[in-house]
Amino acid sequence: MGITGAIINALAIVAGGAVGLLLRGRITDKFSQSIIRVLGLCVITIGMRSAIGGDVMLMVVSLAVGVFIGEYIRIDDGLNKFGLWAQDRLTKDKNSSFAEGFVTTTLLYCVGAMAIVGSIESGLMGDLSVITTKSILDGISAIFFASSLGVGVLFSAAAVLVYQGTIEFFAGHLQGVFTSELVTQLSAVGGVMIMAIGLNLAIAAKFKVANLLPGFLVAVTYYYVIL
Repeated sequence: MGITGAIINALAIVAGGAVGLLLRGRITDKFSQSIIRVLGLCVITIGMRSAIGGDVMLMVVSLAVGVFIGEYIRIDDGLNKFGLWAQDRLTKDKNSSFAEGFVTTTLLYCVGAMAIVGSIESGLMGDLSVITTKSILDGISAIFFASSLGVGVLFSAAAVLVYQGTIEFFAGHLQGVFTSELVTQLSAVGGVMIMAIGLNLAIAAKFKVANLLPGFLVAVTYYYVIL
């Protein structure tokens, strides 16, 4: 089993990010911030659509317990420290937005049903339709994110390659686990996380979205134990 879908997605992000970097010096800060805020509104809308349809109690419990775990083990701090560590080694500009670009786009590209469903369909059946659509969307958004947040956006492609590639590679073993109903529930939980990312972009809400990630594991447990 290969990871063709993950590679396509990662390359789309790199390509879009590269175009964005070429535009970076030609777009004013005011215009860049306007683009980011509008993208934030679009991301919020995408998150709202995903959040609708899931079991409300599962969503609440998953996110509440998930954020407790995430805050306790400080996932967001760890992800940001990694971004800053990479920033220190790749740029001497202390005011660089490398870490912000890396963390924001890594979460955005990895959280959501399309990443899971697309990777499973690619791994199981060789069907790249969903992952191709996601790749196009990610590539287009990477243009605008990279033009505003810089080279850190391109490095999110590595996270996408590892995350989606792992799901795609082991899709055969996960076939009985990720039922369509479970994916719907995970999509709802992920939708709330995507909305938080959008609020961070649109109004600088400062949600520590990475700390919500354990909510996915809680959702799977809740689904199999309680529902």
